[in-house]
Amino acid sequence: MVNNSETIESLNQLLQGEYMAIETFNNFISKLEDENSKELLKEVQKQHRENVSTLASHIQNIGGRPHENLGMKGTMADMKINMDLGSKADTNEIVEKVIAGETQGVNMAEKVLRGNLDDNSRNIAGQILENDRNSIQKLKTLM
Repeated sequence: MVNNSETIESLNQLLQGEYMAIETFNNFISKLEDENSKELLKEVQKQHRENVSTLASHIQNIGGRPHENLGMKGTMADMKINMDLGSKADTNEIVEKVIAGETQGVNMAEKVLRGNLDDNSRNIAGQILENDRNSIQKLKTLM
């Protein structure tokens, strides 16, 4: 028997990660000069927005409440990125940080998948994991 509150909590963790990714991408996109890189980052960010929509709907469908704000953790992560990058960051430096962030997202999704999920939730988390892995491959083309 799958514990619904445990599933909802796991999916909300994944949702928080997706929101953090969107915020982080806003930050990176604003710092990029190169138009091709900007476009690719916008494309990956759009995928994260779709992930958010899918997750939030699913959490509601199974009787949960999606946590739709970044909270303190997200704010701190955002500040750290700004400090790490400074005002002048080159495209490679930004792309490396984006890939590192996406890899963190993949690790988080893998952790959620190892948890106690119902089949439908597992499929959704698996799809998000797949999307994030594909995004990493796309981003590597910028290196």
